[in-house]
Amino acid sequence: MRRYFGTDGVRGVANDLLTPEFALRLGRAIAQQLLETTPHHSPRVLIGRDTRRSGAMLETALVSGITSMGVNATSAGVVPTPAIAYLAREGHYDLGIVISASHNPARDNGIKLIGGDGYKFPDEYEAQIEARLAETPEPFPYPPADKIGFWDYDERESEQYLLYLLHLMREQTGEREPLRGVHVAVDCANGAASQYAPVVLHELGAKVSLYAGEPDGDNINLHCGSTHLENLQRAMLETNADIGIAFDGDADRALFCDERGDIVDGDAVMTLWALTRHQQNTLNPPLVVATEMSNLGMQKRLEAEGIQLHRTKVGDRYVAEAMRATGALIGGEQSGHIIFSERATTGDGLITMLETLAVWLHHQKPFSEIAHPFEPYPQKLVSVPVRDKYGWQSHSEIQAQIQEAERLLGARGRLSVRASGTENLIRVMVEAETPELVDAALTPVVEAVRRALS
Repeated sequence: MRRYFGTDGVRGVANDLLTPEFALRLGRAIAQQLLETTPHHSPRVLIGRDTRRSGAMLETALVSGITSMGVNATSAGVVPTPAIAYLAREGHYDLGIVISASHNPARDNGIKLIGGDGYKFPDEYEAQIEARLAETPEPFPYPPADKIGFWDYDERESEQYLLYLLHLMREQTGEREPLRGVHVAVDCANGAASQYAPVVLHELGAKVSLYAGEPDGDNINLHCGSTHLENLQRAMLETNADIGIAFDGDADRALFCDERGDIVDGDAVMTLWALTRHQQNTLNPPLVVATEMSNLGMQKRLEAEGIQLHRTKVGDRYVAEAMRATGALIGGEQSGHIIFSERATTGDGLITMLETLAVWLHHQKPFSEIAHPFEPYPQKLVSVPVRDKYGWQSHSEIQAQIQEAERLLGARGRLSVRASGTENLIRVMVEAETPELVDAALTPVVEAVRRALS
């Protein structure tokens, strides 16, 4: 069991687990790993962060550790997580690092590692870094003063990412301002999208009503963004916008609202995109990758059109791995974390925004008429706080209730139980043909988890 790295890097409360001392030690361990795995050239690291108060503190400590070992570091400043994936690959960096806790509250932060190919750092490398951190506080000798790495800030990195986004939309539509006459309401979660989404939309000709776009270090994800869509729904009614978009704190995911204020989740976006490409005979292979949390209604609609749904465990790295293995063009999660493999190596909320806008423009209809391409099965997800999230698989009472729920559901629904990758939570999800069947299967399992582990 790994102590620090979860499914999405190291995550914790700033100045609790994530202290400057820890970040410095982690930086040294990362640098040592790079020096051993890239012995034929001097490694280069690109670093970005979101808008949290603790971001700059952790970045300076992390960079101190990295450069102290003789590795060069470049800061891109406040950028979306997927920007680092793109820029690390395009700039031939050996590693990208993002300091962010995504959709978590401002007090949390995290350190994510992205390989030079733009994909999540391999598990085995993270395990080796874990092993180095478990050694003495100063396990590596410092190089001499003339071998210390350089650190610089390059604002051109973020500009390059902006230009790439604009190029994608203009190339696809053949127009410089394809959004002229379109009114977009956008909620940036007071996060990394705040400096990017409004600029991209304006440059493409849209009228923009901006919400939660003034980060102050403490308001990231605070009652806003993709985890609080009620704000975007209200904005749609207040502004009469044509389409609404909400990001999370690090802008790797996006969710939508139609002009009536109805929510459009990641399952709907993936289905709409896949169906459109299938109709154009450009969905090759005819496949969508999604997680075990995606709605059964999505699966049935895709299969009715001859499109296979390949399911993975929850987590964007598992989606990305399956997409690489199958050659799928699209994959993602209900939460709006979607990967378009022709465009990016990881989920990118801004690319999701552009791809969805392009599909909508193609259909030339109100967004509400195309944005709900299947009838979702009733679904409930309960997150149960627990003392220890690792013991549920072997607990007899929990397993007995899981077996009973699966017997009750049969072919009329499905059950998913899993531990959160970032918090001490057990997540229990049931979807079925009727709300009554959902509750009948869900409640006993949730209660069993609470009794056993809370």
